[in-house]
Amino acid sequence: MSSIIQYFRNIKDAVITTGIGFGVTFRHLFTRSVTLQYPTERWELPERSRMQLYMDWDDCIGCFKCARACPVDCIHITTTKVPRDFDLGETSGGTPKRLLVEQFDIDMSECMYCALCVYPCPEDCIYMIGEYEFSVYDRGDLIYDFAPVPEDLRQKAYAAIEEEKKAKARAREKKRREASRQETSESEHQDSEGD
Repeated sequence: MSSIIQYFRNIKDAVITTGIGFGVTFRHLFTRSVTLQYPTERWELPERSRMQLYMDWDDCIGCFKCARACPVDCIHITTTKVPRDFDLGETSGGTPKRLLVEQFDIDMSECMYCALCVYPCPEDCIYMIGEYEFSVYDRGDLIYDFAPVPEDLRQKAYAAIEEEKKAKARAREKKRREASRQETSESEHQDSEGD
């Protein structure tokens, strides 16, 4: 007797759950579609979404703060110190540049989109842009180089560095000669006093 009761209970549960399912279907049947036709239409993401990193090379002073803040070390920077009198220009904030930023690479395959590199930047030159579609076939294509150093600027900077090295070497040599001369004159003076 109990198996017959259980049988009819199962039929009742099946009818009820089927009715609930059809109710959901009919409710959505008459509402406006929210399907996004992807390649032609794209989601508009919130303003502060964390997406691809971008760096404005003209504003970078080579302070390494972003690279130090990165928890996964996906930012690689190489700088060269130029002489004081060599003009690299200024950032948009008016800070004079003292280092030539020769390499500024961001490996987006390692980036974890935490934006910790964005906040310590004193010149606000590194930030996240609204680009979230950057799939590639080769992982090496996810390494973005943001340091487009003009070759003429690089050559001028290296020439200025070499000139500064030569000037320092000449100054050291001159100082060494003067010290040697002074030492010689002191020893001659002591010899003449001893006689």
